[in-house]
Amino acid sequence: MIVRDKFFIDGKWVAPCSAEAIDVHNAGTGAVMGKVPAGGAKDIDAAVAAARAAFEGWSATPAAKRAEYLQKISDGLKARAAELGSVIAQEVGMPIKLAGRIQAGLPVANFLNYSRLLNNFKFEERIGNSLVVREPVGVVGAITPWNYPLHQIALKVAPALAAGCSVVLKPSEIAPFNAFILAEVIEAAGLPGGVFNLVTGFGPAAGEALVKHPQVDMISFTGSTRAGKRISELAAQTVKRVALELGGKSASVILEDADLAAAVKGTVNGCYLNSGQTCTALTRMLVPASKYEEAARLATEAAKAFVPGDPMSEATRLGPLSSQMQLDRVRGYIKKGIAEGAELLTGGAEQPEGLAGGNLAGGYFVKPTIFGKVKNSMTIAQEEIFGPVLSIIPYQDEGEAVRIANDSPYGLAGAVWSADEAHAQTVARRIRAGQVDVNGGAFNMNAPFGGFKQSGHGREAGVYGLEEFLEYKSLQLKG
Repeated sequence: MIVRDKFFIDGKWVAPCSAEAIDVHNAGTGAVMGKVPAGGAKDIDAAVAAARAAFEGWSATPAAKRAEYLQKISDGLKARAAELGSVIAQEVGMPIKLAGRIQAGLPVANFLNYSRLLNNFKFEERIGNSLVVREPVGVVGAITPWNYPLHQIALKVAPALAAGCSVVLKPSEIAPFNAFILAEVIEAAGLPGGVFNLVTGFGPAAGEALVKHPQVDMISFTGSTRAGKRISELAAQTVKRVALELGGKSASVILEDADLAAAVKGTVNGCYLNSGQTCTALTRMLVPASKYEEAARLATEAAKAFVPGDPMSEATRLGPLSSQMQLDRVRGYIKKGIAEGAELLTGGAEQPEGLAGGNLAGGYFVKPTIFGKVKNSMTIAQEEIFGPVLSIIPYQDEGEAVRIANDSPYGLAGAVWSADEAHAQTVARRIRAGQVDVNGGAFNMNAPFGGFKQSGHGREAGVYGLEEFLEYKSLQLKG
């Protein structure tokens, strides 16, 4: 049992205002693995007051000094990377081999990256008779999700600190323990008190109190579109800046001349990463109607490599979902797909074979599932499932493929596959999404990350993520 009974506020570990606690469950077994405090408005008040008091001094700290702190935090996380990978594998269900590389490795890299970016970033420039300066937005409320918990924290906290902002973090109550490790690392790095504060709790209590707080200047949120809408409504009352990274229903468009085997395999991998609990998951695979049968066969074969298993095993490629609620949600979508007439090629809503006994029986496992002959109007093609469920949608021509790809309330990511890269880029430009992979192009931590439409607004990562936490000021000079 991991028991965390204090918040990190003003550089100290302090008791919460309430004795209420939240159970955190192990995704692989379903058992309670620990507890964290259920913070509320009073805890948020204390954290925001500390952040507000610390802001003036931190914002005046030279960029080079802020960079030193970020380097120390990166080093501290790296020293605890094995622990972080293990904890997050249990919290979220990502297999340990991937969790070490992604869930622990990316936060280490991002804190280091922002330390380096500060060395070359220009906080002011002369434009005619004006000196245009970039200043930190102020106190930032960061509300983060459970699917890539520390990575999403790092994409907010690192650039906010780099910009000179102070931060109050409210992580997901489903995967909170990694945030406490970060707080310990920050404490050990000697960051001035109040610059970073941690409060755990449920969204309606702690999260909404943070969003509504009049002393918070900006909210950076990653999560569901439904929650993002609620945050926008609340933040509007105090005209806060709001950055939102929300849901996705990404289309992988396989063109007529693409290497079909490579494109299908890449799409299945992109759909099943982290058991489909990825906002950029390639959950719609668009294939020429003439190649549907072959694509369906290849996808079904690729899915066989994703056997659900213990996330703590080095051999596992597909772990469980994060919670019972998520399991019920995903199984409900699978049943809906069958009811609406999609062809179930593999998988289904039943519990995977081989997990009925032992300590994994209570885990949140779902079969890797593929639906064929899906119409884009079906629920499984329109709504974000957040599980290992792929929909194969046939199309007649390239124009229809682009229309289907864009026929979504979301616009976070996508993919295009073609033997002609220039042609693939032309099609990628027609897709209304913030990030489009061309022929399996790799993730770039310095490229802007964010979405169009109901996938949110604002950008994270690299210099673009740093700019989100800065305001422009013009000093009009005489002469």
